[in-house]
Amino acid sequence: MKKIIHTPKAPAPIGPYSQATMVGDVLYTSGQIALDPITGNLIEGGVEEETKQVMKNLEAVLEAAGMTFENVFKTTIFLKDMHQFSQVNAIYGSYFNDETAPARETVEVANLPKFVNVEISMMAAK
Repeated sequence: MKKIIHTPKAPAPIGPYSQATMVGDVLYTSGQIALDPITGNLIEGGVEEETKQVMKNLEAVLEAAGMTFENVFKTTIFLKDMHQFSQVNAIYGSYFNDETAPARETVEVANLPKFVNVEISMMAAK
């Protein structure tokens, strides 16, 4: 059975989707972009500041589901410009232990919602 996960500590959905859904013991997060959960405004300052906010948003969703980054087994990173990979990877990597890091793919895309530089989604399990 599907359970909707919602927290005010992450941005409210800006369309017909949930922050995350839990099916059994598996959590599927929607892609997060660098929206401030309080104001709904985009965080400015470049890809590094965006990535920090994206990871904070994902952390809030994981916490709402009773999980941490240690529960994450798969991620997808969407980048507007693959030349920004190293900056995103450094921040993203600081949230994971190298020995237990999740599987991941990183893809460059033509555009992202609100024309941001980075969007990340995750799957996690209890």
